[in-house]
Amino acid sequence: MSHKTTIDRLVYMANQIATFFASQPHGAAVAGTRDHIQKFWDPRMRSGIADHIAKGGAGLSPIAKEALEGLSPVKAA
Repeated sequence: MSHKTTIDRLVYMANQIATFFASQPHGAAVAGTRDHIQKFWDPRMRSGIADHIAKGGAGLSPIAKEALEGLSPVKAA
């Protein structure tokens, strides 16, 4: 699987999570999206999306992008 395909999948998944929380007030939607990703994505996924955010976060919805910008850094194993 290419790197682009992996990033595309992570962007898609982050946007799906953000869509789930989008009916809530903005702050709650961002917090819910961030919390879900922090709890359920493995460190490689969080690291990959963090790299994507650092490059501008193309394709991410506003809620997903805001949530990911506030994500805790991935700790090295």
